[in-house]
Amino acid sequence: MMRLVWQLVAVAAVAFVGGQGVMAADGKPWLTLAIGIATAVLSVFVYRWVVRLTERRAVTELAWKGAGTSTVLGTLIGIGLFASVIVNIYFLEFYEVNGLGSVMGAVGLFGFMAAAAVTEEVMYRGVLFRIVEERIGTWIALVLTGVLFGLVHMLNPNATLWGAIAIVIGAGGMLPAAYVATRSLWLPIGLHFGWNLAASAIFSTEVSGNGTPQGLLDTTMSGPLLITGGGFGPEASLYSVVFCVITTAVLMWIAYRRGYVVPFRRADRAAATTKLPQ
Repeated sequence: MMRLVWQLVAVAAVAFVGGQGVMAADGKPWLTLAIGIATAVLSVFVYRWVVRLTERRAVTELAWKGAGTSTVLGTLIGIGLFASVIVNIYFLEFYEVNGLGSVMGAVGLFGFMAAAAVTEEVMYRGVLFRIVEERIGTWIALVLTGVLFGLVHMLNPNATLWGAIAIVIGAGGMLPAAYVATRSLWLPIGLHFGWNLAASAIFSTEVSGNGTPQGLLDTTMSGPLLITGGGFGPEASLYSVVFCVITTAVLMWIAYRRGYVVPFRRADRAAATTKLPQ
């Protein structure tokens, strides 16, 4: 229990300080970019430090080998998934591109989303999911941490109950599944970043009800809540939920084939959660 507390306090402190810095830099895109990237990098190093300190082991889930490849792959998958959501909404004529938006807005959003993706992944998947999984197995940990992840999004300015439920079903399952399938945090970090980057900096939509500023495109979206997600953004669209559930199923199938799914009350589950792909 104490290692969970120490790890959570360490990474949450970085997230808090970085978040305050990003908010203070509001309206200054290059400063936002710099603070966001610095927060993301610091989160990785603090996580590695606190895990080594409290668990006395190599931090294999954030190993440097293959980090770039896995992160880029995750980013491309995340962008592709969100683009698929937008394409479907566009063909229903509920999403319209009016022209170019703000390049500088996209620059700031890149930094903001980098910080958000890394801090949330090391906190929710690196600390909470990983340690809970050791105690009660993969499936129950996935459900519990997914619900918590959704509930936290209820704190956002334009949050809705349906939006939180969509997060629980979608991202709350997909992101831990990406960790389980690889036993690495780099893929979920990239996946989280790519999804948020596409939603904000590229397609200029609302992200989790946060009041997201305009990105590269000048767009408008209106239509049924279950299609567009309403004020919460396309993450609450049924398209997002369906695509994320499909991705979760694929990732968990990969995890099962690799022997990475930890059963409930397995004696050696602690070792299994830090095993790298062969």
